[in-house]
Amino acid sequence: MGNLDSKQASTQSYDEKERLELIISALNTGLALIRPDMTLVWSNDIIKHNFPDANFPGKKCFAVAENRTTPCEDCQAVLAFKDGKIHEREFQNQQNKRWYKVVALPVKDQEGRVIYVLEASSDIDDRKQAEKKRDQSLKELEALKKKLEEENIYLKSEVREARHFSDMIGTSNALRYVQTQVAQVASTASTVLIQGETGVGKELVARAIHNDSKSRSDKPFIKVNCAAIPSNLVESELFGHERGAFTDAREQRKGRFELADTGTLFLDEISELSQNTQAKILRVLQEGEFERVGGTQTLKSDVRIIAATNRDLNAEVAAGRFRADLFYRINVYPITVPPLRKRREDIPLLVEHFVSQIGPDMGKKIEKIPTKVMEQLKAYNWPGNIRELRNVVERSLITSPGSTFQLADFTVERHKSFSPPSNQRVSLDEIQQQHIQQVLKETGWKINGAGGAAEILQMKPSTLRNRMKKLGIKR
Repeated sequence: MGNLDSKQASTQSYDEKERLELIISALNTGLALIRPDMTLVWSNDIIKHNFPDANFPGKKCFAVAENRTTPCEDCQAVLAFKDGKIHEREFQNQQNKRWYKVVALPVKDQEGRVIYVLEASSDIDDRKQAEKKRDQSLKELEALKKKLEEENIYLKSEVREARHFSDMIGTSNALRYVQTQVAQVASTASTVLIQGETGVGKELVARAIHNDSKSRSDKPFIKVNCAAIPSNLVESELFGHERGAFTDAREQRKGRFELADTGTLFLDEISELSQNTQAKILRVLQEGEFERVGGTQTLKSDVRIIAATNRDLNAEVAAGRFRADLFYRINVYPITVPPLRKRREDIPLLVEHFVSQIGPDMGKKIEKIPTKVMEQLKAYNWPGNIRELRNVVERSLITSPGSTFQLADFTVERHKSFSPPSNQRVSLDEIQQQHIQQVLKETGWKINGAGGAAEILQMKPSTLRNRMKKLGIKR
């Protein structure tokens, strides 16, 4: 009877061991029992399958896993032996280059001493590769998103500007001549130089040329205000930059020449560019090639250049401030936009256009513009041209209480340029001082930007400030 009981107990013990091994193998997890001296006591079939050439009994675990002579860096078993806590980590095996997740579980005796560590390792390489592909895809999507955002910033800027200059308004002979020139050159690929005073609508003419082009009208129209970009960033804006090209260049960025590829690049105030930048633009015009700042790869760009300036480029060339070769290259087809004072008959149409364009945004419905008001506007010389007229109309709409358009704080006498009595002798400095003060008062002492005193006086802001200092002009 005793032998039978012993036999049954042995069979039961074997069955329990078989069931335990079956459960362990179903876990799809490698298991290894490790002594404090880091030798292997036991391992399951998965560990043996992963390291078929290893001689496990008495072998150091780190020798089997990574063919090392010392424990692995950040070894979880070492930590578990040290503090008796469960430790886990993910790592890439340096032999087979696969990723594993390892969990080290301390096995303690009755006195709480760690006598073994059971290390469970799961192959997570497929998951890691999927995560790597996901991260790469996210990185590519982020780059695409940034590219689209950059292009969208330009697009939104262009849309805002286009709302101000939706059409060339007027029927004067001076304007019709410009429209004829636009029609002649639009269908060609020739470079155009648009000249004229500040605020006459040079950008409007550039847009008209682009829109009437048969091959480029549905392509990008990219504008660059060369005078508004700091000198140390001009080349980056025009040609783009590579990551690390300078301190704040954290990512690669396309320049305006790339964004305008197959379309039109409008270089407003081109006379404000440095001679070094002028030389690089000349190269693009001649060869269609450039490099990003900090880059070595030569890029090509098929762009039509339309340049604009309010300066006399012949005089700038003579003074050595503008390259003669670039001037001859952009002066293929010059267009001069007349100032508003030379097309006074267009003022009523422009006023009506601005009233109908701006009024609805303010919730204003203007039904009448008095003849006296229109005569006042036609009598003024408009040194700021169409831009100044638009500002006056907008300001007047704000203050007009009803459906009749009323001029806001505007009289021709007050807006006339300073002109001393013919019998009174004054110095040139006095004339300049009073004229500058007059313009500063009209602009609310605003110097920079659209509608500022520097723009109306056709000076660089820095030049105006120096002139004010010299003449003792203070607010």
